[in-house]
Amino acid sequence: MNIRGTIDRPLTHDPKKQAPMKPSTSEPAGSATPDFTTTGANDSRQNRTREMQLIPEALARAHMHERLHQAEQERRAMRLMTARRMQRRAERASMRARRALAMAVMQ
Repeated sequence: MNIRGTIDRPLTHDPKKQAPMKPSTSEPAGSATPDFTTTGANDSRQNRTREMQLIPEALARAHMHERLHQAEQERRAMRLMTARRMQRRAERASMRARRALAMAVMQ
């Protein structure tokens, strides 16, 4: 069973295995648009597929960069919370010492 592909659903997505485009009969020979079935067109298609293959890698790299940035922000927030907690503890100790000194001076 030999089913032919259509424009919307080609038999293959590999440009090298697809049939080359034939010039239209309605256009005169040597019309303004040149034939683009040269190696440059194949190279540009190859570059596009290479770029498409690198997109997931770039997305993963961006995702990891964002996660590292988020982890660094969380570490900074934890250090700030710890510093504030220690500052409150030091202020309470200072107040206790002042009270103790005041009590000792009053006696």
